[in-house]
Amino acid sequence: MITETIPAALGGERLDRIVSLIVDCSRSDAAALVAAGGVEVDGEPFAVGKARLREGQVVVIDESLVPTVALPEAEAAVQFTVVHTDDDIIVVDKPAGLVVHPGAGNQSGTLVNGLLALFPEIAAVGESHRPGIVHRLDVGTSGLLVVARTQRAYDALVAALSAHDVGRVYRALVWGHPANQVGVIDAPIGRDARDPMRMAVVVAGKPARTHYRVLKEYVIPTDAAALECRLETGRTHQIRVHLAAIGHPVVGDASYGGVRTGISPTRPFLHAAALEFTHPVTGASLKFASELPSDLAEVEAGLTSTENC
Repeated sequence: MITETIPAALGGERLDRIVSLIVDCSRSDAAALVAAGGVEVDGEPFAVGKARLREGQVVVIDESLVPTVALPEAEAAVQFTVVHTDDDIIVVDKPAGLVVHPGAGNQSGTLVNGLLALFPEIAAVGESHRPGIVHRLDVGTSGLLVVARTQRAYDALVAALSAHDVGRVYRALVWGHPANQVGVIDAPIGRDARDPMRMAVVVAGKPARTHYRVLKEYVIPTDAAALECRLETGRTHQIRVHLAAIGHPVVGDASYGGVRTGISPTRPFLHAAALEFTHPVTGASLKFASELPSDLAEVEAGLTSTENC
């Protein structure tokens, strides 16, 4: 069972849409779940998907009644780079544009489909619809992530991520020059009250902390700065939301105010550049790095820094 209290961001939304967001299923599957009696609102069965809920109401969802979907299949055509593999883990370098796992609107062609072609044993690891996956990257974000190859590795990595024991370092290009060269953004993140499909800094959100360091400042064709960002927590869209909240959105990020004239990458300028963690089985200290991909490197090469002026 999943129990959620309706936040302000979802107040006034239809029940079937709320269920689809909470369970991460399609709207039609959510409607079928409601119709099947799998949802209670404030302790009472609720079978009307079009009913609109209020902030503060409590929804209980029996996710076992979600219509069964086909498990992801192996697809050898999916392209990505394997950086490291051993008996328990896989580290991959995900290209931008590749969805990590199947979901509403993306039932095939994901990283998981490609992983199953190379490592079919992960089908029995973790959650069946996203086997092996312990953390994710947005579709537009490139870079490193670790995948569990065995259940013991999965359990240990999930625990390490929860305890903030996995180091995740990102490269970002942002608009403007931050006032401080080094800083910590400590602000809770939750659903945007104006658009439930976006995230925002909200008082009732989940705790989130992002550490950043300015690597270089640019002035031509416009003010921008290259940052190194280190996640302490891992909320949805955390770096993008936090940097936008301090007035320096990620260049190219259409969802959070990062599309402006002067610099025009084809995606958000965000790359998971380093990954550091203790091996979940052997205890060895592991560190991996990924160079800035060519599309982002070309964008940054076209900028002029304050050092050259």
